[in-house]
This record gives sequence, structure tokens and C-alpha cells, in this order.
Amino acid sequence: ETYKKADTELNEVYQQILELYSDDTPFVEALKTSQRNWISFRDSEVKMKYPDREPGWYGSIHPMCVSYYMADLTNERTEKLREWLANFEEGDACAGSVRDN
Repeated sequence: ETYKKADTELNEVYQQILELYSDDTPFVEALKTSQRNWISFRDSEVKMKYPDREPGWYGSIHPMCVSYYMADLTNERTEKLREWLANFEEGDACAGSVRDN
């Protein structure tokens, strides 16, 4: 449930960004690429923390531990993406694709 909640929130933020920036095709394509790469990164991070081992290696709570770790990584990504939903500070020369919403 913890991971499902985090994943749902991430997808909601992602969809909001897609809608808000729908008129910015280069950004939307870059966002989609970034998200695909992040999913690969997330999966690699989980594999690094819990490499494949023989059954029982990590104990019976292993699925729960993986879920919590994935939720943590997902929450971090969601917070990073929220930058595109917040207003940037006036005069921020490094705002890049983040715009005043």
C-alpha cells in the first residue's frame, strides 16, 4: 500500500505536468524520456540494494522492504517533479523549462 500510494501520487503529478506543459512539445518529449530513464534508474537502485540471491536470503519481509524502498525513491522523484508545478522565483536565470504557472 505504501508504494501504491507513492506511485499514484507520482502519476498524478506527472499527468498535471503533461497537461500544464502540453503546448511545449520539446519539454514534454524530454519529460517522457526522463521518466522512462528514471524508472530504469529506480529499478536498478532496487536491484543494487537487493541483488538476486537464492530464495530466503533476505527473509520473509523482503517484499515489504522492497516496497518501502521503492516508495522512498518514488517520493523523491515526485518532489523533484513538483518543481514544474510551482512558480519559479522572478529573475531566476536558471529556471530552464520551469515557467511561471
